[in-house]
Amino acid sequence: MSRLSREDWASAALEALSEGGLAAVAVEKLAVRLGTTKGSFYWHFANREELVEAALRLWREASTTSVIARVESPGVPAAQRLRQLLTQVFDPAARTEADLALLADAGHPLVAAALAEVTEQRLGYLTALFRELGFRPARARRRALIAYSTYLGQLQLLRSAPGLVPKPGAARTAYADDILTTLLSEPA
Repeated sequence: MSRLSREDWASAALEALSEGGLAAVAVEKLAVRLGTTKGSFYWHFANREELVEAALRLWREASTTSVIARVESPGVPAAQRLRQLLTQVFDPAARTEADLALLADAGHPLVAAALAEVTEQRLGYLTALFRELGFRPARARRRALIAYSTYLGQLQLLRSAPGLVPKPGAARTAYADDILTTLLSEPA
């Protein structure tokens, strides 16, 4: 068996966190999951807190930084990028379990700091898109907050009432179109 890396441990911790929240990030259980000993853990990390920090960095990269990078393309209109972003984050394959688990553990200092950073990064990107679409700064920020609130509500619905969320295909496309139309419309 090859030696496990720091990234292997962080990935396993993120997966455990996604499945059972912060409490599921237990070194002994992760060692069993990875087929190794706690000694491997201590080779890479001083303590559990350091592992949680590494998992949170991995979550931020996978769920925010890389999503924005995939959507951001020179020459592509802002409305099209916003639609692509909505399509990506509302897709069941988006693996948003970690977002919900972290929201449930928002009282933990490490999680609170990570959530604050990611939320601001996401809102900043959305605000920039709405600014490109011609919204004034305050209105762009409000629209970004509405879009982000919609995303968070979608996560809750997928967990608590998944039958309410349109299935992938024509119904999901129409749903995304309605969200986009609402976000881009000017108030009466």
